[in-house]
Amino acid sequence: MVTTAIKERPQVSEPAYIARALQLADVFAARAPAHDRDASFPFENFADLSREGLLALTVPAAFGGLGTGARDAARVLGIIGKADPSTALVLSMHYIQHLVMARSVRWPGRLARKLARETVEGVALVNALRVEPELGSPARGGLPATIARRTETGWRLTGRKIYSTGAPILKWYAVWARTDEAETRVGLFLVPAGLPGTAIIETWDHLGLRASGSHTVVFEDVVFPLDYEIDVREPDDWKVPDFTQGTVHAIFVAAIYDGIARAARDWLVTFLKQRVPANLGAPLATLPRVQEVVGHIEARLAVNARLIDSFASDFDDGFQLTAIESNIIKLTVTNNAVKAVEDALSLASNHGLSRTNPLERHYRDVLCGRVHTPQDDATRISAGRLALGV
Repeated sequence: MVTTAIKERPQVSEPAYIARALQLADVFAARAPAHDRDASFPFENFADLSREGLLALTVPAAFGGLGTGARDAARVLGIIGKADPSTALVLSMHYIQHLVMARSVRWPGRLARKLARETVEGVALVNALRVEPELGSPARGGLPATIARRTETGWRLTGRKIYSTGAPILKWYAVWARTDEAETRVGLFLVPAGLPGTAIIETWDHLGLRASGSHTVVFEDVVFPLDYEIDVREPDDWKVPDFTQGTVHAIFVAAIYDGIARAARDWLVTFLKQRVPANLGAPLATLPRVQEVVGHIEARLAVNARLIDSFASDFDDGFQLTAIESNIIKLTVTNNAVKAVEDALSLASNHGLSRTNPLERHYRDVLCGRVHTPQDDATRISAGRLALGV
C-alpha cells in the first residue's frame, strides 16, 4: 500500500515590522482607555512608532523608509486599530500621504524627499486638511472657502479646516484651498505647522475616536513659500479623483474599523467563557444560541479579512481598480464591523455597556465608520448610477 504524505504549506516568516507592531499594540491597548476617557492625544504612541521605524512604513526604501505597499500597511493599521483606533487613524492619514507622494507625478520631488527624510529621522507627521464648516466633505463637491493669495513674498493662506485628524502632532499640513487668481485654481498647498497666524482650536469632543485630536485648524494670513504648491489645478480637472488617494484611503479606513471589531470579538469570547450564570451552571459559551451569534461575527470578520487583503494586494500588484470598487470595500467592511460589535453587545447585555468593560468603547469607536468618508449613501448612489447608466 502506497501512502502519499500531505504536504504542509511552507512557513513564511513575518516581516520584522509586523512583530514590532504587535509588541506596540499591547502597550497602546493599555493606554487607550485613559486617552479615550480624557480625550487626550497619545503623543507617546507616536514616539514609540517612530523609534520602531513604523512612521516610515510607506516611505520609499530609496529615501530610508521601509517601502511597504498597501497590503502590509493595512495589516499594521489593523493591528494598531485593534489596540487604539485613534492612533491608527492618525497613522493611516500619514501613510496615505507618503504613498501618494511616492506614486504621484504632481508632488514636487524636492518636497516629497524632504518629508520622507524627516519622517525617517523623527516624529514628523503629515495629513491633508480638507473639510470645512460650510463645504463639508470635499468628496461631495464644491470649492473650498480657504483662499491662497499669491504675493511676491509667498502664498498667504486664510481659512478654517475642521476634523483635522492628528492636529496636535502634525508637522505638515496639505491644505485644500483655492486661489484668488482671475482664473481660479484649486488644490493642495504644503503648509508647515506652527507658522504665525496658525491656531489649533480644540473642538474635537466626539462619541468615538476621542483621542484622534481631530480639532479645528485656523489660518489667518499665514505666509509660506511659493514653491510649496503641491498640486493646484482648474476645478474641472478634479472631477476625476486621485486614484492612489481614494483607493488606499478606503483600504486603510476599512482595516481600522475591522480592527475595532476584532478587539470587541476577543473581549466577548473571554467574557462568554468566564460568565457562568447561576441558573445555567455552565459558561454562556456552551449555549447553542450564543455559539450561533459568535459564528455570525466570525463570518463577517472572515469576509472582511479577505476583502481587505485581496483588494490591497491587487492595488500593490498594479491592477486598475475603480473608485466605486474601493468605496464598496469600505462600505462592506465597516458595516460588517458595526454589525459584529452590535452582535457582541446583544450577548453581553448590560455588561457590554458598562464603562468598566472595553466593549462600550469599541462600540462608540466602530460607529464612526458609518460617517467616515466616503459615506454609505454616496457610495450606493454612485454604484446605482453606474449600473443604471444615468
